[in-house]
Amino acid sequence: MKKQIVAIHGGDTFETYEEWMEYLKTKPLNFERISTPQQYWKTWLREGLGEEYEVVLPEMPNKQNAKYAEWKIWFETTIPFLNEEVLLIGHSLGGIFLAKYLAEHTFPKKIRALFLVAAPFDHADADYSLADFVLPSSLNKVMEQANTIFLYHSENDPIVPFADLEKYAEALPTAVRRAFKDLGHFNTPEFPEIVKEIKNIY
Repeated sequence: MKKQIVAIHGGDTFETYEEWMEYLKTKPLNFERISTPQQYWKTWLREGLGEEYEVVLPEMPNKQNAKYAEWKIWFETTIPFLNEEVLLIGHSLGGIFLAKYLAEHTFPKKIRALFLVAAPFDHADADYSLADFVLPSSLNKVMEQANTIFLYHSENDPIVPFADLEKYAEALPTAVRRAFKDLGHFNTPEFPEIVKEIKNIY
């Protein structure tokens, strides 16, 4: 049986329909991104990890205007297909989604490790909303379910404040912190650092 990785992508979320409409009207279009082939590290993981691993990449609903309740339903449809000892990765909004989900629910499979990559903790130091992705007051249940937790963040992240790394570290004191200087919001085509970490533990 292959070693299994589930990676949850990021997204945007809005408090109101009016904020969502304003975003659509004012967000600059990155035409290069939609007119040329793009590779991101989450899809590259299949190549980077090799044939011993199965990389599962759920396409979460409405990622440009994400709703936690919708993501929860869709995520739960994947659970019956997951193996014991699954490794979970959440990038950006996907990171706070996994933290919230595991804090509020008992995951029915054993979690080999949990990686939170550039995950927002709150919006105190940011100009975005987390809407219904707001974390509960305690993340103790996350540590109970995932004995091995890694927190990845870059000092030059232009989206999620670097201070959120320390907030997660305080809420998840057993977690291993990995701070980088120049990986931004980790929107890179490859991510060899996480591949090395995964192979060391799984």
